[in-house]
Amino acid sequence: MGKLIQFVMENFTLTFLILGLIVSGFSLLRKPRPLSRANIVESLFAWLLFFSIGCSFFYNFIMHSFFGEMAASFIGWSQSPFQFEVGTASLGYAVVGFLAFRGSLGMRAAAVVGPSMFLLGAAGGHVYQMITAHNFAPGNAGLIFYTDIVLPIIGFVLLGMQYRYQRREQTEVRT
Repeated sequence: MGKLIQFVMENFTLTFLILGLIVSGFSLLRKPRPLSRANIVESLFAWLLFFSIGCSFFYNFIMHSFFGEMAASFIGWSQSPFQFEVGTASLGYAVVGFLAFRGSLGMRAAAVVGPSMFLLGAAGGHVYQMITAHNFAPGNAGLIFYTDIVLPIIGFVLLGMQYRYQRREQTEVRT
């Protein structure tokens, strides 16, 4: 059980992605049938924003701001004063993620674009560290690295789909 808890906490980005999918599934089960694609996208996107942006970045804030030595060690780095800055930036992304959970399309775009730039930049930094410093610590080259790439892709796909469905609904209302 201890190993499972450690895995869940060390791979928090995957944990929160899975939680978002589970909660989205339960949310969809409560909706009237038949489900439209727009409803499915809305549920997936809302819960992705809540868990994978809001909760995940809040967790990152706590770890880098209050448990910096542990976070740095997990990444394969030394403790640094910059960790508090990363932590507070993560807090900002978390707040935007929570606001975007039931927010407008523009708010949701902000909640995808900002954190995605951070995550993709982090992925680039991980690659650089793997190549130059041979840093294959779990927090640098493990599941975190892959979710740094996959989460922005999922976010942009859902953002594009929601944009398309909202535009289609607006067109149908006008005609």
